[in-house]
Amino acid sequence: MKVVILAGGLGSRLSEETVIKPKPMVDIGDYPILWHIMKTYSFYGFNEFIILLGYKGYYIKEYFSNYFLHNNDVTIDLANNSMEIHNNFAEPWKVTLLDTGADTMTGGRIRQVKPYTNGKPFFLTYGDGVCDVNINTLLEYHKQNKKSMTVTAIQPEGRFGVLDINEHKSVERFYEKPHGEGGWINAGYFVCEQDVFEYIPEDRQCIFEKEPMENLAKDEQLVAYQHNGFWKCMDTLRDKIRLNELWNNNEAKWKIWK
Repeated sequence: MKVVILAGGLGSRLSEETVIKPKPMVDIGDYPILWHIMKTYSFYGFNEFIILLGYKGYYIKEYFSNYFLHNNDVTIDLANNSMEIHNNFAEPWKVTLLDTGADTMTGGRIRQVKPYTNGKPFFLTYGDGVCDVNINTLLEYHKQNKKSMTVTAIQPEGRFGVLDINEHKSVERFYEKPHGEGGWINAGYFVCEQDVFEYIPEDRQCIFEKEPMENLAKDEQLVAYQHNGFWKCMDTLRDKIRLNELWNNNEAKWKIWK
């Protein structure tokens, strides 16, 4: 199965970084968050990717076209215009980079990937969220439910501490950033059948999370895989700092590969 990754948004809430690069290329450690997401799927044996480009998409094209330069030592002979790559490390990935337009919305981007999916089910996720979900278990769950689409649902950690206050105004209990206080949310990591495309109109301004997903739910063709493990989206500078702290302290729960 192919893995489709949305990587074309503006990332305006992370403008400190995205003024020069697209959000999926913002680093966690020494690698873009996009690389981390791809490593998760690759760990489970899914190595064919379709990256849906938009804002500053050339940055992502440059990264993959020069992957050896980014990840290996090289000797460049200027006299004869040759280059020798040392170590020769590379991922077993086949990557299709599809320019879907700088101003296109999520539904419009996904609609354009249909010819590249070969009429088969495919994975779909966002290019800014890391997760330790078991992809094989997710896929099996999707097959068992026989719906058009499965979405991974998570209960995010609360941003603020919560106080339990009794009638005498005494604090009986304090919860520091309680898990799941806001209910279940869309974490991406979808599994899609081909008929998902029937829910997406030929409109570049279509937002996938609105009418297409709303109608899938209305037709009882959308099922949730409830994931109780780790998930975090890089939405703000604060999120980036936190993800880098986890990575640098060897606490990155999404790092399931060796």
